[in-house]
Amino acid sequence: MIWLLWGVTAGVAVTDWWAVAQGHRQLELWAKPATLAALFATTWALGAPETTAGVWLLVALAFGLLGDVMLLGSSTARFRAGLAAFLVGHLAYVISFLLLSLDKPLWAFIGVATVALALVSSRDVLPSVHRTDGAALTVPVAVYMMVISTMAVAAWATGTWLLGLGATVFVASDTILAVDRFVRPRSWARVAIMVTYHLGQFLIVIGFFETPQSFQIITP
Repeated sequence: MIWLLWGVTAGVAVTDWWAVAQGHRQLELWAKPATLAALFATTWALGAPETTAGVWLLVALAFGLLGDVMLLGSSTARFRAGLAAFLVGHLAYVISFLLLSLDKPLWAFIGVATVALALVSSRDVLPSVHRTDGAALTVPVAVYMMVISTMAVAAWATGTWLLGLGATVFVASDTILAVDRFVRPRSWARVAIMVTYHLGQFLIVIGFFETPQSFQIITP
């Protein structure tokens, strides 16, 4: 059953990547949210609801799904809504990782290096956002950058390399998105954003269940 769910999740994700690459908007409109919905179902079937950390993992995925739906629109209002949804999702990830125990603080330096590289790569984003949208969008984007940075550091601090790798790939996805939207559009960006985003989410889920503590904190 689990392998079937993983197969469906992977199949829908690849369908979404193909739809984005080929410009099939109608196909993308269902494949993008369907990927996170399938990942949510897979995570549930793996036993996430049985633990406190797992419940927060499901919360993160649920807000990721909401963010995906919001970002299917191109307006600034939809972007703000998507940003808010993903921000809450990253906070939920941080709580989940804290519950797993951050017992490898030295590993956190990998997360710090990831964040530093992302900030260098996206150094023109905030100035560009401020020029075009003012403080109304600059502040939320800056807050979001801080929260996803915290998520990446916390993921590595768990000592589970798959969890850290997933967070790193997620950061890479958002960095590409920010540069493409606010600084310099690239023809390959939309496909790269979706591939790295989905792989990041998949690796976080896989890494979570590879963490020994993931089944030790039982919900009341």
